[in-house]
Amino acid sequence: MSRSDEHEQEFLAAYDPRAFPPFAVTVDVVLLTVREGRLCVLLVERDTHPFRGGLALPGGFVQADEDLDTAAVERLENETGVRRDVAHVEQLGAFGDPHRDPRMRVVSVAYLVFAPDLPAPRPGSRVRSVQWVPVEDVDAARLAFDHDAVLAAGVERARAKLEYSPVATAFCGEEFTVAELRHVYEAVWGVPLDPRNFHRKTTGTPGFLVPVGSPAPVGPGGGRPAALYRRGSAALLHPAMLRPQRED
Repeated sequence: MSRSDEHEQEFLAAYDPRAFPPFAVTVDVVLLTVREGRLCVLLVERDTHPFRGGLALPGGFVQADEDLDTAAVERLENETGVRRDVAHVEQLGAFGDPHRDPRMRVVSVAYLVFAPDLPAPRPGSRVRSVQWVPVEDVDAARLAFDHDAVLAAGVERARAKLEYSPVATAFCGEEFTVAELRHVYEAVWGVPLDPRNFHRKTTGTPGFLVPVGSPAPVGPGGGRPAALYRRGSAALLHPAMLRPQRED
């Protein structure tokens, strides 16, 4: 053993973790999808204290032997029934206000999840119900902990990512039309988009969309069938899809 290793072993043997105040780590999941043309978030009704009866994002405490990604996916599946393999998952950020949880000091690592139109989820343990709620209809006063801030951060991240990345395709099926993709942008951004300009931008951006080579099924109204596309290989969009200003 080298001198450096000996010093490290001595340091660890004398180290007292009780010198620092303990705190817990949780994961919270902002799960977004588009339902009936509206951007929706999945919320659970809590069946335990604190905030019993309040609404919250799916999540829970991270166990000592869990890594963060595994904990987030397991809480998502256990509380809602939504599977990891049908969703885009990324870490959103950490939320650590000392007063965010009345039980003890808790730091939450939030995850942002995009998924195509999903069926009604099933409630898991320790929740009364689970439901899709349009983002614009969420009553922030009913949200537990600081989930209003977590949700706001997740929605803004989603809106921003649609500008410079092809992540909007995560709200679609494997194959989709340009019109279906435009409806995603309109729902997430909350603004109407010109169909012709949108078609020109998306099909003209290198690596964004790849033609499937077959048309979409014709609807009951008939008409010319729309072309089908898949997501391309681009990780970033050049040029970016600039977000129009909302008129609130």
